[in-house]
Amino acid sequence: MSAVNIALRPRDEIDPSVDHVIQSLVSGGSADATCTTDLAAGPWTFDVSEGYGPGASMGDVIPTGSPRQGSLPQEYRDADPADLDDRIRAAKQMLGDRVVVLGHFYQREEVVRHADYVGDSFQLATAAKAHPDAEAIVFCGVHFMAETADLLSGADQAVILPNLAAGCSMADMADIDQVEECWEQLAEIYGDMDAADADGLVPVIPVTYMNSSAAIKGFVGRHGGIVCTSSNARTVLEWAFERGRRVLFFPDQHLGRNTAKAMGVPLAQMPMWNPNRPLGGSNADELADARVILWHGFCSVHRRFSVAQIDKARAEHPGVRVIVHPECPMDVVDAADEAGSTDYIRKAIEAATEPTTFAIGTEVNLVQRLAAQHPQHEIFCLDPVVCPCSTMYRIHPGYLAWTLESLVAGEVVNRITVPGDVADPARIALERMLAAKPPAGRVETPGSAR
Repeated sequence: MSAVNIALRPRDEIDPSVDHVIQSLVSGGSADATCTTDLAAGPWTFDVSEGYGPGASMGDVIPTGSPRQGSLPQEYRDADPADLDDRIRAAKQMLGDRVVVLGHFYQREEVVRHADYVGDSFQLATAAKAHPDAEAIVFCGVHFMAETADLLSGADQAVILPNLAAGCSMADMADIDQVEECWEQLAEIYGDMDAADADGLVPVIPVTYMNSSAAIKGFVGRHGGIVCTSSNARTVLEWAFERGRRVLFFPDQHLGRNTAKAMGVPLAQMPMWNPNRPLGGSNADELADARVILWHGFCSVHRRFSVAQIDKARAEHPGVRVIVHPECPMDVVDAADEAGSTDYIRKAIEAATEPTTFAIGTEVNLVQRLAAQHPQHEIFCLDPVVCPCSTMYRIHPGYLAWTLESLVAGEVVNRITVPGDVADPARIALERMLAAKPPAGRVETPGSAR
């Protein structure tokens, strides 16, 4: 069953709302087509609970002290969707250019429709930077994205996350204490981490995915490293290899492995670093031979995709074009026709001139929206179970209405601020990424077997 078929509509009448699909499935007795019936409840139901909430990350362990959202006023919990829509539109009209609303590709349709800009995490952070006159930037995404927007926006601008519980389980898989400890253990093997060898290369260059905390970005900035996105990971790794013998890549092992493998790095030279084991679970010889040390992190959304799902899609849809995100496991990326960022997936579908069947391996909200936007194609999610990103799903129109109406009343709620001692080196790491450019004409696609 695909996300398109689940909607039970002809392809020219696809409902872009995953919320509607989930409500229909749960109320209609097809609850086994979702990963949990709790998805049908309002996210405020889980604000007082520990954990990431229902969805793909619900089984992940949330770190102690993770941000929690206070109680959402009852009027927003009780409001019907049409009322929330009207209130959001009215508040945005009253605020005018004083506020910019940003919506990530993975946000629910009911939130995205109110965004001034829709994109991936870095595109939205760049959009925030492009509006220095806005008093407030409301980031409908997750915590690390709001932090990045704060890093790139003006000091007098308030960056707001509508629900503080919208974190990221992948980002949380590498905390600053674990990374500092890893660095110390690596120094015991490699020696002075700042000392260049005869070729001018230091022992290790740290590279962090955009999906990481500001503290991790600050660590990278302090140690000569750089940030990457899923669309520029190859360029960033090339930058790092020009400066270091090895790369320490975190927090997503799959993006690091898929990108390095496509560059010709042997799997044997990509040991995993498990922060709960001495030397990450490797030995000194393995680490000495390493080219890329992969942190033991992953995205629970993209880990759900499998080769079996691809095989089923090919059997049921001859000629299907399979595109997956590079956060998927290596065997899934190898079995797909293409791998690329969310923006790559969107552009690939937009560029298809003939009616095509697409099987997409990424978050279901984006897939369902693309299916609705391009009815000339058949577009479905590889995962037959509707299981959105737990933390993206914590942003609900009720929180957006509350946030905007608070601004109208002169109150800033849920402001995200990165301390200066973290922000300064984190900006350096981001600036290095911005300065790293791929060769002219190259389009990065991290791994493909076909």
